[in-house]
Amino acid sequence: MLTHPQIVLTLRRHHLFSRLPEKTFQDVCTLASLRRLPNHTPLMHQGDPADRFFLLVSGQIKLHRVTGEGQEHLVEVIHPGQTFAEALLFTQAKAYPVSGTALKDSVLVSIEGQHYRRALEDQPAICLAILASMSIHLHQRLQDIDTLTLANASRRVINFLFQERDGVNSEVVLQVPKRLVASKLGIQPETFSRILHRLVEGGLIEVRQRTIRILNEEQLMGYQDRKSTRLNSSHRLY
Repeated sequence: MLTHPQIVLTLRRHHLFSRLPEKTFQDVCTLASLRRLPNHTPLMHQGDPADRFFLLVSGQIKLHRVTGEGQEHLVEVIHPGQTFAEALLFTQAKAYPVSGTALKDSVLVSIEGQHYRRALEDQPAICLAILASMSIHLHQRLQDIDTLTLANASRRVINFLFQERDGVNSEVVLQVPKRLVASKLGIQPETFSRILHRLVEGGLIEVRQRTIRILNEEQLMGYQDRKSTRLNSSHRLY
């Protein structure tokens, strides 16, 4: 049962719960639970029964899949205030298609899925909000597919930089380690590092720990790396 006043308030303010009648919301809290995950602790595994969805209160969760070759592929990084796995309520999926692991010490609200789904039967506004959220995720996945189907590893990295850059200062702040960014782009970590090094040598970007600053957007967009064909750039789709 969820009883912590501040976390109950955080849940109540989220768009998936803000329009629920008070009695219905209290029933949801009764069946919800608080999870605390230390860094690197699994939340769920790919293939586990998909009976709950989650709201991240603090910390960071990575969603990832393991390929047939045993390689980890990053799907998404969840940040505080975000929910995840709620779309499975509508697809009637019986198992989680991804694994979830804490990247930092994390606190989550775990919500009983079928009870929440029944509570939505008379709440069309919330259903529309969930559909909007699913549409945003679909758009993000299509962008990921576009990136992964590019034959050139350097072009994948460059497109990632343009997608993630701050429009004001042209900076990209990596929210996860570089090896996870490489996984999301379908390339090896050493390939990602080599491409960044070449872009630095070309005067196109500046790298300071996890902050990458684009120095010349026009030249970066037109950059052609002749060595990229010799880089390991696996085109893994999931």
